[in-house]
Amino acid sequence: MDFYDFGFDDDLLDGIDAMGYTTATPVQAAVIPAIIAGRDIIAAAQTGTGKTAAFLLPVIHKLLSEQHAAHTINAMIIVPTRELAVQIAQTLEGISYYTSISFLEIYGGTGGASFANEKKALASGVDIVICTPGRMISHLNMGYVKLDELRYLILDEADRMLDMGFYDDIIKMISFLPKQRQNLLFSATMPPAIRKLANSILHNPVEINIAISKPPEQIVHQAYMVHEAQKIPLVKYILQQKEFGSILIFCSSKQSVKQLYEELKRSKFPVGQIQSGLEQEQREQVLLDFRSKKLKILVATDILSRGIDIEDIDLVINYDVPHDGEDYIHRIGRTARAASTGTAYTFIGPKEQFKFSRIEKLLGHAVEKLPVPEQFGPAPTPGEHSSEPKNKKYGKFKRNKPK
Repeated sequence: MDFYDFGFDDDLLDGIDAMGYTTATPVQAAVIPAIIAGRDIIAAAQTGTGKTAAFLLPVIHKLLSEQHAAHTINAMIIVPTRELAVQIAQTLEGISYYTSISFLEIYGGTGGASFANEKKALASGVDIVICTPGRMISHLNMGYVKLDELRYLILDEADRMLDMGFYDDIIKMISFLPKQRQNLLFSATMPPAIRKLANSILHNPVEINIAISKPPEQIVHQAYMVHEAQKIPLVKYILQQKEFGSILIFCSSKQSVKQLYEELKRSKFPVGQIQSGLEQEQREQVLLDFRSKKLKILVATDILSRGIDIEDIDLVINYDVPHDGEDYIHRIGRTARAASTGTAYTFIGPKEQFKFSRIEKLLGHAVEKLPVPEQFGPAPTPGEHSSEPKNKKYGKFKRNKPK
């Protein structure tokens, strides 16, 4: 479906052309007409399917083509992380370039001057606010945020927000909003908690499910069954065996990111880290250095992984088994784009074997298990649930075992 078929405002179409958009993705083709028609939406769609434009384009079009209040907030987009807020703002800036739409990003990790500027904009009104829950609640509690005329509420990556414990914050934010509004909820997965949230805020929604795509055939994805103390030496071993371009390594905790980053840096690898303990300016600089190839390796937490919008990745390592199959497919799909080849490895701990078996069930086939190099000691066997083997060959790495 061509973007001209949606009947968008001419100024918006100029922005679409400038962004290089031509044909709508499946999620865009399904979601955009329903949003323009004024329906509430609950959509299961991964990052990378074009869902950001799927909600931005029709909301911008409606703001341009329909009457709405001036000097107030007309749309609010709630997201789990600062990285995703920045990413959405960048897309919004591009597609709205030729329009009169105003927007504001609100997220934590910035100083008092930024907070004061946010306060001024929220009090005077802005068309679209993109925000993380914690920072926005700080503003809402002070009573100057103009929400009486808000018409559109978008929850993006709702499953990640619930994983991060934002359910109560979201409900509190919604309590400040007018009852009459259009609600759009996007989530990569649909666990019961998401259904509960949807039932509490959506009105007769259109439900859209974009089928989970399988990994491209040109991706070589394999796995290692490992003990925790074997992970860091195995990462180093993999990085030394072959010359890769850009490398992404995903860990399940901030502590694992820090430990792996420090070990790789100590071994003189060109590595950066993205985790919640860093200031926003530090994260942005690391991403800039990674995109510009100043850094070859980026280690990141699961929670922040969806906010990292980088295309040309040669190797992905899942340091821990991803939370679900959709995350696995999304992560390894960062390699082998534009018909190129890519490589992905997943480390499976003794207690993660069942979780990985569910991923294999979603894939429809078993993932090849590679042998752990002998110098790192015996690896776990299928069905083993012990915590660590007693082997002096790699006992020096025991200090990296999470406490």
